[in-house]
Amino acid sequence: MTIIRCASCDGFGWFEDEIGLGIDCDWCAGAGYVYQDAAGRDLPIPQQDYPHVAEELEALEAERLREMGYQGAAKKPWQQQIRQDTQLGRDPYAGDKQ
Repeated sequence: MTIIRCASCDGFGWFEDEIGLGIDCDWCAGAGYVYQDAAGRDLPIPQQDYPHVAEELEALEAERLREMGYQGAAKKPWQQQIRQDTQLGRDPYAGDKQ
């Protein structure tokens, strides 16, 4: 069997309900990934299999994060592209002299 990204939650492993609370995806049991058998059926990965597939899951998750733009380090709000030209886009330490 191969491991693929869960089609239901797109690898996130959870959804937000109508009041904003996170709930685990029923399809992948919150893992974000499922087994796919030779017939193309998706099956949740049993918990007892996690130690055996952990490295593969980590690699798949790193790939998914790169696709979303994650580059391996957190950025301060003023370093984030989306916050440029906003109040949070200004470096609060830019005027400090020590």
